[in-house]
Amino acid sequence: MKQSHDGPWPAVLDEVTGALETLTSILATEEDFTVLLHRMCDQVVHAVPHVDEATITLLRDHHPTTAASTSEVVTALDHDQYDLGEGPCIQAAGNGKLMRVSITDAAEKWPKFARDADTAGFGSFLSAPLVIGDGHSGAVNCYSGHLGGFAELDEKLLDLYTSATTALLRVYTRYQRARDTADQLRTAMNNRAVIDQAKGILMASRQISADDAFTLLVEQSQRENTKLRDVAIRFVAHATGPIPA
Repeated sequence: MKQSHDGPWPAVLDEVTGALETLTSILATEEDFTVLLHRMCDQVVHAVPHVDEATITLLRDHHPTTAASTSEVVTALDHDQYDLGEGPCIQAAGNGKLMRVSITDAAEKWPKFARDADTAGFGSFLSAPLVIGDGHSGAVNCYSGHLGGFAELDEKLLDLYTSATTALLRVYTRYQRARDTADQLRTAMNNRAVIDQAKGILMASRQISADDAFTLLVEQSQRENTKLRDVAIRFVAHATGPIPA
């Protein structure tokens, strides 16, 4: 199990601040959302006292999944909770409330989960809600081998970390959404360009209107069950030589 690094507030706050600074630097270079979530799990284990393992639960259409984890053991414990429909991570993700539970409390509330967690060597659980937006919400889940339960300090530090992290991830998801929109617009413009080129060739060769040329391309696309852009590319390539896809 991890060595405890309980200490005065400045010391433990430095750990959280350092974790947030690291996450900020990662956001500048990392483009894979899942990788970011795995980094978050690693940082929580490092920054919050008594945390031995961590996972992140994400909810989509009220269906929970473990998007990141520090071990297969705690991933399995997450799945236990999903199957049962109860447990600290389900409560935090579903109700938006931070959950701090000892193994004794868990045995009274969720006996099946508590037995499995005890067998796996865990005695304390701490889950904080995570609301990112853009269809993402869930919880950061902490598992500890300490039997006495997480301390109030652990709860406050995790709450501080997840609150700051939520703001960072919201900025990240907005950036990703804007980039995806730009990519879609770029693709649409490229499609429009080659279709217009094909229309121009048809208009000139057959002396027809733009609408009639477009209709011919659409009809060919429907007959072949092929995308209109692909029909246009093939037509332009046949008429003028290959063009970049």
